[in-house]
Amino acid sequence: MCIRDRLKQQPKWVDSVFNRMSKRQKIAQLFFVRAHTNRGQAFEDSVGKVIKREKIGGLVFFQGGPGRQAILTNKYQKLAKVPLLITSDGEWGLGMRLDSTISYPYQMALGAVQNKELIYKMGLEVAKDYKRLGMHMNLAPDVDVNNNAKNPVINYRSFGENKYNVAEKGAAYMKGMQDGGLMVSLKHFPGHGDTDVDSHYDLPQLNFTKERLDSLEIYPFRELIKQGAAGVMIAHMNIPALDATPNMPSTLSKPIVTGVLKEQLGFKGIVISDAMEMKGVVKYYKDSEADVMGIIAGNDILELTEDTKRAVKKIRQAIRDQRLTMERIEESVKKILVAKYWAGLNVKKHVNEDNVVAEVNRPESMALLQQLADASMTLLKGRDALQQLTPDKRTVILNVGTPDVTVFQQELVTTYKNSIVYNLDKNANANAIAKVLAEIKPEDQVIIGIIDSRLRPSNNLPLSADLRMFLADMAKKDAVFAFFANPYNLAGLPGLENAKSLLVAYQKEDYMQKAAASVFKKQLVPTGKLPVSVNAFFKYGDGL
Repeated sequence: MCIRDRLKQQPKWVDSVFNRMSKRQKIAQLFFVRAHTNRGQAFEDSVGKVIKREKIGGLVFFQGGPGRQAILTNKYQKLAKVPLLITSDGEWGLGMRLDSTISYPYQMALGAVQNKELIYKMGLEVAKDYKRLGMHMNLAPDVDVNNNAKNPVINYRSFGENKYNVAEKGAAYMKGMQDGGLMVSLKHFPGHGDTDVDSHYDLPQLNFTKERLDSLEIYPFRELIKQGAAGVMIAHMNIPALDATPNMPSTLSKPIVTGVLKEQLGFKGIVISDAMEMKGVVKYYKDSEADVMGIIAGNDILELTEDTKRAVKKIRQAIRDQRLTMERIEESVKKILVAKYWAGLNVKKHVNEDNVVAEVNRPESMALLQQLADASMTLLKGRDALQQLTPDKRTVILNVGTPDVTVFQQELVTTYKNSIVYNLDKNANANAIAKVLAEIKPEDQVIIGIIDSRLRPSNNLPLSADLRMFLADMAKKDAVFAFFANPYNLAGLPGLENAKSLLVAYQKEDYMQKAAASVFKKQLVPTGKLPVSVNAFFKYGDGL
């Protein structure tokens, strides 16, 4: 039976817990607070006090380490009268938040993968990791259709710009997690892909017609709801076509949360707000007014409110003022309790605190990570030029973007024995470039890796103007390229379309560098397809 169908059932445990709760405790079940294991004892203790005093429903874990999180989870569950539902953001697995854990490829790279089975397997592995740490729900996958290249907040977190591709890859990841016994939360409803404002800092506006939103942005949500999604997270966006109230965030809009999601799309699972501390929601609705409106709108879980105690007080006042009914609260409480029952929280569980790091870094997960990277390799130009590379010829292996020798270079040197390695840092000037150029002979094979050295593969690749000119010049010659960056950055490197060969490898991580080196060593045939359009030269679906 799928999770969504189980969420409709109401076991005896749910009734027995529900019937013992006071009104105040029922309201508190709707609140999930922030937890960390990297903020010191005082922060950990303050969360413990909130759990004990406020009787909240659950936690959202952020930065820290897996071993520490297992220990803290046990401590927090002991303090809770009703077991806590524990979640975190794991769009690319535990590594999105925790050190010493696996980060799978970002969804942009997965959007290039043609084998859905690999993405399903990733979902199964992520479910194992979450359950090992005593977590019950992943606030993922991101099923936003990223059709705005300038999007500062979704971008590489999306499977791409094509709604069918996003729905297909999102479904594979979702099914893997849910078949592995982990609840999911599709985000950010009704679609955060076509914005150029980050809702962490302001309220983005989507000025599209109902028809456009329904046919494009909402499409992946509709499809995955049909396929049994357990949860949906609501975005903080102002969408006049769906709710004309000025400055109304979608999270607080009854026409959007109840009208569109619950009634039109028939969603019966858990509705979760995006973080209630974000400027996109609290800019216009202060002092817990947003929390009251979020519940009236139809959210079941409010995550990361600014002040739980104040929010509960405000909600009780709203009930007295008849803005909100206790029945509305109870409907959400029962859903949350059913989810807790489904997650096995009706039985006291202890998270094993031994060997945590080893058990969330399994050999099969590492192998899958490499398979996903291999499957994402996208050759935009020059299969023949790659075939013509020969190990015997003198080969210049040049890295652009970091001062250090890369894994890509180290891997290539094992095949191209007669090679010479150079590095040009992202700020390299004309003099540094001239020194390298002086070493390159006309008859040399030249392989250039372009690396985004930043933590996340965003837009605006930080390369000096001299380097950009140099890359355009080398593209006119016989150089072949591997691009370890977000493909949107190709638009900022005019001239690369002239390259003899161009492989997109999406990210800087070692597994991507190994995959790209396998292509250049002719051990791997690239099968990826570009998940976004970059410019007139590089379009969605390209890949030789």
